[in-house]
Amino acid sequence: MMIRIRSRDGLERVSIDNPRATVAALKSAIESQLRVPVQAQILSTNQNLLLAKTQTDLTRFTDMIDPNTGLGALNIGHGSIVYLAYEGERTVAGPTFHPSGSFGKKMTMDDLIAKQMRITHQENPHCELVSFDRDAANAFQHYVNESLAFAVKRGGFMYGTVSEEGKVEVDFIYEPPQQGTEENLILLRDPDEEKLVEAIALGLGMRKVGFIFTQTVSQDKKDYTMSNSEVLQAVELQAEGDLKEWVTAVVKLEVNEDGGAAVHFEAFQMSDMCVRLFKEGWFERDLQEEIDPKLSRMKKDVVVGGKDTKDVDNDFFMVVVKIVDHQVSLFSVLPEEIFFLCRYAFVIYLLKLHCASS
Repeated sequence: MMIRIRSRDGLERVSIDNPRATVAALKSAIESQLRVPVQAQILSTNQNLLLAKTQTDLTRFTDMIDPNTGLGALNIGHGSIVYLAYEGERTVAGPTFHPSGSFGKKMTMDDLIAKQMRITHQENPHCELVSFDRDAANAFQHYVNESLAFAVKRGGFMYGTVSEEGKVEVDFIYEPPQQGTEENLILLRDPDEEKLVEAIALGLGMRKVGFIFTQTVSQDKKDYTMSNSEVLQAVELQAEGDLKEWVTAVVKLEVNEDGGAAVHFEAFQMSDMCVRLFKEGWFERDLQEEIDPKLSRMKKDVVVGGKDTKDVDNDFFMVVVKIVDHQVSLFSVLPEEIFFLCRYAFVIYLLKLHCASS
């Protein structure tokens, strides 16, 4: 079975052959597959583990302290998320080097496949356009602008409908528990809460249609549309969403030459090639050195512009989607304060509203 591991490094996966495995077996799998020593691991099904600041805080998470406890007893099965904290730096096996040059170089089947992996721009998105409900979009940006001042990142899942022509309408935004910094956004996803949101959306004739996140003020000074970490997070969620028309929206505060600032929305789809590369494991997640954030590093050479390279400009992976707006009567009657002062009460409110109408 496959277990998802959420740590400070993001979301990763480990495979376990025995469905009756114990905590000890899971720790061994993490050590062998993710290169985190068993003795350094602290595991928990509680997402607050990732918010622990001190060793004392870490000792409070004891639900997975017994190595002999079966994963089944902890309600951990295929696809479950387990949270991992560890001290120190992760050790990753270095790359294998081969002699260069056209003579005397041994070519493996993987090398031959890599030579045919050509990265080009995708001209047309699968989504004709994305339309945002004005109240939902304004509530999201208003909270980030007024309460967070675009100093830390914030994200959420977009819900709405998809027409036969490929038009996506976003009617509300659900913001899961999360930890945002100036450079990173960690979604501390709660499966039970997400199931509740999915049920509400289904009852309203809607579904999850994309991901929205903000960039910080400091990112406005950098020469990229999306950073490599943002590309990796966006393509992971698009692959998970398994929707051809899935949209990723970026919200930023742009400062003009006169010193004024305006909130700006952009929408993209991650290209078919980007999704394929992610699913086949081409993206390098554990970088041994800092690289330009406008570049994504591959584990093997790909062909870009007729040249072999491991570093691909992120723009190759993004397909621009046209943005319009609309108004949904259901949301226009709800007080604006619900969106940014009581987000989870808003979810419960919708549930009660739907149950009353049925």
